[in-house]
Amino acid sequence: MPSEPPSNHLRRGLAAAAAATVALVVLSGCQIGETRNDLANGKRLFVEKCAACHQLARADTKGVSGPDLDEAFRQARADGMNDQTFEGMILAQIANPSLSSAMPADLVTGEDAEDVAAYVAQAAAVPGKDEGALAEAGGKKPGAGKIVVAAGGALQLDADPGGQLAYVAGAATAGPGSLTIKSRNDAQVPHNIALEGGGVDEVGEIVQSGGVSEISVDLKPGEYAFYCSVPGHREGGMEGKLTVK
Repeated sequence: MPSEPPSNHLRRGLAAAAAATVALVVLSGCQIGETRNDLANGKRLFVEKCAACHQLARADTKGVSGPDLDEAFRQARADGMNDQTFEGMILAQIANPSLSSAMPADLVTGEDAEDVAAYVAQAAAVPGKDEGALAEAGGKKPGAGKIVVAAGGALQLDADPGGQLAYVAGAATAGPGSLTIKSRNDAQVPHNIALEGGGVDEVGEIVQSGGVSEISVDLKPGEYAFYCSVPGHREGGMEGKLTVK
């Protein structure tokens, strides 16, 4: 992996993408930045598809395995580069990520890709918060407010199948004693299940695309934290509370 900061790496990629922006616009037959872009859809898809890797303050995403998009665009915005130019660059990056990037090509396509590019272009390195309907786009994390209950010494805490940094439940309860916790991950974004607290520190295998991460623990009454140990995922909100009583 390159040793340079990811923001510098992305800036290089964006600079290369700029040369392709005009051709991209011509081939797509549309004008970058047209008002038909659905920014709410773009934000929703960004949170669903990109939050695991990228930080973007206005979208409240905190991934760390990919470039911080606010930092990547901050200097270019200060230098006067406009949203339309950003949008074309982002579209080019979505379609053809750099060879050293872990991002798959065409993570979103067609009008969805245009919506994501339009949202990121107007949000990156812009102070403040989204307002109105756009503030609600992306919604609450999957599992927010939902509690699952262990049964027969087993607890199922699946990862969000859409790839967001969340489990299908934000909290769980179990009785004391032996407990097996399984977490199925149908998304392409890698996740696992881990548990800590009360002298317990267990970390399951990192899985994706239908894999199941599993840990077995012996628990006393108290409170524990379950989380994903993939770098940046817990920081991005992929954690919850297990109450044993």
